[in-house]
Amino acid sequence: AEFWWQAFALVVALTFAWFVGRQLKAMLAAREMAERSALAQQMAQFGAGGFARLATPLFALFFAWIAQEIVGYFLPTNLFALALPLLVAFVAIRAFVYMLAQVFSARFLAAWERWIAITVWVGVALHFTGVSPAIVATLEKLHVVVGKQKITAWAITQGVFTVALTLLVTLWLASTIERRLMNAQSLEANGRVALARFVRALLVVLAVLCSMAFAGIDLTVLSVFGGALGVGLGLGLQKIASNYVSGYIILLDKSIRIGDMVTVEKYTGTVTHITTRYSVLKALDGTEAIIPNETLLSQPVLNQSLTSDRVRVAIQVQVAYDTNLDTVKAIMLEAATAHPRVLRDPVPMVFLLRFADSGIELELGFWISDPENGLLPVKSDLNFAIWAQFQAQQIEIPYPHRQLLGANPSKITPPDVK
Repeated sequence: AEFWWQAFALVVALTFAWFVGRQLKAMLAAREMAERSALAQQMAQFGAGGFARLATPLFALFFAWIAQEIVGYFLPTNLFALALPLLVAFVAIRAFVYMLAQVFSARFLAAWERWIAITVWVGVALHFTGVSPAIVATLEKLHVVVGKQKITAWAITQGVFTVALTLLVTLWLASTIERRLMNAQSLEANGRVALARFVRALLVVLAVLCSMAFAGIDLTVLSVFGGALGVGLGLGLQKIASNYVSGYIILLDKSIRIGDMVTVEKYTGTVTHITTRYSVLKALDGTEAIIPNETLLSQPVLNQSLTSDRVRVAIQVQVAYDTNLDTVKAIMLEAATAHPRVLRDPVPMVFLLRFADSGIELELGFWISDPENGLLPVKSDLNFAIWAQFQAQQIEIPYPHRQLLGANPSKITPPDVK
């Protein structure tokens, strides 16, 4: 009877926790459906939905603990003594998966969550069955001696687990800070990226140092490693190191920003990403060029958006000498002012370039503020409009005429052959 009363109280606590967790998950899922894309909705269990999945075992642990305290006034709580550690393991599994979801791909976690759960549950089972001390003793017997230091298999296992757990917590914390920084509208895009990269690198270095100290590894060995790393950077990794340093310089000096229209060497496009090693230029045809950051510092870069987004575009037209130039000028200005992409300030202007052999050469100069949308479309539109008005006004565009005079083959006398 005591067992069944404990079981009943435990079932009531778990049912109530399941109901509260389900309501919370439904509320967060509805919010995500209104704010996120369809792909994100399918993986919502690792976003806010993932937090709801973590909240459910937390509620179960909390309500089970309350039920244990209540039942403890009347009956023994042997069943709760077994159930509460299992619920703690359940919370640990969900917390581990939720933390991984903030760092790595949700698709990866969806495939590996079951194996992660099995691993944690096996560890809990080994602990409660008393098998874990025997496994630890066996691992401590397996050892190797390096110099004066004895390295056991158990120490290696502890070190790997400590380093992995510390790095996981660090990457989760870095991802959280990075999301906050990227949403900070008070900072420029370059500043947000540079600060986020710096914080992530700093936290990873601190995590490695702390985890090695927790695992009992002597940090003085890092002096040898640091010397070897310095030699490697000086010899084989100087290009990589140069690109990383160049990336931070670009992010901090703001000479090239995300969204700028730039030309470097033979590549032209909009800067879509600036990482610590390379930058990505997206051309108008959709192709993306990955440019090492060192190239952006060592080569001349044409930045069409450094101080202003405005770009001047010119169209050349040639008309016959007997053409009324005032009419031609009016047609060209009317075509420019009628186009939605042409700016009104500075105003479009027509210039007489030169008196060519075939006619008078004129240039229509105008400004646009969206070069990332391409120069060819606006030039094509204006050429079509100008051509249509020239046809309507019967304005001639001169072109060279060639007349080929053929000879009569029958009247050709072959030369004398001597």
